[in-house]
Amino acid sequence: MFAPISFSAMQTLTANKIALLRISIGVLFIWFGALKFFQGESPAEDLATETISMLTFGAIAPWVSIKILAAAEVIIGGLLVFNVLIKPAIIMAFVHLCFTFSALFAFPAICFSHPPFSFSLVGQYIMKNIVFLAALYCIYPTKK
Repeated sequence: MFAPISFSAMQTLTANKIALLRISIGVLFIWFGALKFFQGESPAEDLATETISMLTFGAIAPWVSIKILAAAEVIIGGLLVFNVLIKPAIIMAFVHLCFTFSALFAFPAICFSHPPFSFSLVGQYIMKNIVFLAALYCIYPTKK
């Protein structure tokens, strides 16, 4: 059986829920970004390079674009985990995540099994970013 969480443990978790959310999003950004440094390890690698190529009109070679994306994701994640430059990190993450949605429109055959409601696994991978966007909005510091 599970032991109930003590009142003081619950108070600590409640007091730190924004930090927990920020760190967990940061860890996922680091993890997903780090996978992109190793060819064939990220399930989003092909879609990411195709999307970046489409958005930049082929100006960036795929092997370069995936490394830039990997570095950006790891940097965003690191900033979130270590609570450094939070506002710029969240803005960068917001921009990055919004661009990921362009793949739904540019590559519907990859993102949907039966458009427009039945997502493929790749489409689900993109749609999870809605939760990331909502979480980032919640942790965005509003004080100056």
